[in-house]
Amino acid sequence: MKTPESVLKKQATQAKIAAASKVASDASEAKKASDLALFETNAAKYAEEFAAAEAEAVANRRAAKANGGFFVPAEPKLCLVIRIRGIIGVSPKAKKVMQLFRLRQIHNATFVKLNEATIRMLRLIEPYVTYGYPTRATVQKLIYKRGFGKLNKQRIPISENAVIEAGLGESAGIKCAADLVNEIYNVGPNFKKANNFLWPFKLNSPLGGFSSKTKLLHFMEGGEAGARGEEINKLVKKML
Repeated sequence: MKTPESVLKKQATQAKIAAASKVASDASEAKKASDLALFETNAAKYAEEFAAAEAEAVANRRAAKANGGFFVPAEPKLCLVIRIRGIIGVSPKAKKVMQLFRLRQIHNATFVKLNEATIRMLRLIEPYVTYGYPTRATVQKLIYKRGFGKLNKQRIPISENAVIEAGLGESAGIKCAADLVNEIYNVGPNFKKANNFLWPFKLNSPLGGFSSKTKLLHFMEGGEAGARGEEINKLVKKML
């Protein structure tokens, strides 16, 4: 019995689709393997650069001490800002600044590039936020544990490097988590794009909570608000 022409056409179409699918699958597997090798190389390179910078800072400190002087490190370029108060009693100017920093909810956190303008803005909102200088480990933990990206105006969890590549691959050349951490921590040329891609981090209230007596005081007075320098890393650890 002769096979109907419609069946033959269907079989030919299915075979064509299967062949195209296999080619696409093979290409995808090959790209994944090459990308993985590239990402591992990048991560190792960034780790070496960071270790070398740390070692150089230690050597400079020791040399300065041996010569009876002081070593003054470079001014920090990156700041992590965490909102610790709600919306009651916030002045319009402070509210506007917090909107610009994307701190719309309590316990939201964002990275800010430090310059004269942003330092002035931070002083304006000091009673409502706490801020300091994050370490590379803190930046890494925030992105790995609480990182969400903005794709098509949607909040997408950064569960794989493909999310980062889709958002920043073409525009900024950032393709993996190691690239993103490095760009944010070193405040690279594409910092603005990388920071805008990251959705504001939503943190928990800290382990043990804020004291109602000290929450409104400045950090230097034993409270929680305002600049806290390196101590921000301990607070982030409690809030992750």
